[in-house]
Amino acid sequence: MNTPVRISHVSHEDFVRFAAWLVRERQADAFLSHPEPKHGETCWVGVDVCAECPLPQGTPRESVSAFLFDTPGTALGCVPYEFGLPQWDIKSTKPQAAPDGCFRKYRLLVVYDCVTGELCAEGDEVLARELLEKGDWRHVSPPDAVCCAKDLEASMGATAYENGVRETLERIKAGQVYQLCLSSAYETVLDACDPVSLFFALWQECPAQYYAYFHLGEERVISSSPERFLSVRDGNVLSQPIKGTLAFEEYSPELDRLVTDSPKESAELSMIVDLIRNDISANCEYGSVQVDGHKSTFVVDSLIQMYSNVRGRLRPDRSCWDLFYDAFPGGSVTGCPKRSAMHCIEELEPHSRGVYCGSMVLIRDKKTMESSIIIRTALYNTQSNRFVFHAGSGIVVASEPEAEHQETLAKAEKFFQVVQE
Repeated sequence: MNTPVRISHVSHEDFVRFAAWLVRERQADAFLSHPEPKHGETCWVGVDVCAECPLPQGTPRESVSAFLFDTPGTALGCVPYEFGLPQWDIKSTKPQAAPDGCFRKYRLLVVYDCVTGELCAEGDEVLARELLEKGDWRHVSPPDAVCCAKDLEASMGATAYENGVRETLERIKAGQVYQLCLSSAYETVLDACDPVSLFFALWQECPAQYYAYFHLGEERVISSSPERFLSVRDGNVLSQPIKGTLAFEEYSPELDRLVTDSPKESAELSMIVDLIRNDISANCEYGSVQVDGHKSTFVVDSLIQMYSNVRGRLRPDRSCWDLFYDAFPGGSVTGCPKRSAMHCIEELEPHSRGVYCGSMVLIRDKKTMESSIIIRTALYNTQSNRFVFHAGSGIVVASEPEAEHQETLAKAEKFFQVVQE
């Protein structure tokens, strides 16, 4: 039986070196929090894949459940948006924007506590000691992230996006939807890019709760999401949908009121909170679903974001995968009602979303899960050097087309800076 290898008081800098070395040299997958306040507690790095469960559309929940819970080990996965289409009876004829997602299990899982500095390597004890004690990670400094981009193309430029908002408003007035998340895709070719360095540079410079680096064939997922989709800890469920955004040049606490007092932003959030309550209720104990901290705010990427806590208690006969499967994709990136919103998205967006608006998921056991909404995320192809990212906004009846387009640009600003450097 393998005994976890534990090291106390590992500095943030040493963990960065170790994690970057594992991702580069061992093609490890990473799901990282950040030591800054409110950005989370734990980082996970999966080393040497030992089992994989592909996730093409239509994969039965039971086959995924068997992989997750009938075989040993923690699973880390990337679930693209399109995985959820069949459940909601959405048919798409668009070209697939990314490979199918998957869940993986690993010979070694490195777990780092950002608060205490404890590092724990679970799994193959021999491999753990070899990497920690004999690896040359202490002497390697990740190179600077340098990217040289060609022209940037948008699937929906300013005019097209604003027209899309106008069409959405007509559908809202016609009663098809109450809210819809409309997105645009941006694509370029990077002549020179080290995706590992780019990922860790962003992680250091632009803190957020859910960073992820994941290998999907030739593609590399570079995610810097601030949004929790579903967390389950000892059966206690938490979702924290984000709706309501304000860009700023210099932050002051007084700016929070501009978001929380806005009828338009408040309506966005309240609609999605109600949707999330409904989405999790079927798998939660009767009467356990509650909302607190409504219209709380936090700051990320020079944006004030508004969110709420939606809580529940997982039913004894249900697993966290059941909860995830029935609630996916997250309501904050579809709109409501969900099925109708997803039909409208399919008709209005000229692009496939791929991993965008999907989820990164870590599952320990039937009652323990952490998952993000894949926003503020890029996909980099290591063969073609194709670099794609998306941004969207929630459209409600009070939305103004030009303002909604400007909001998408603000959300994608970190990636605009990457391709313009």
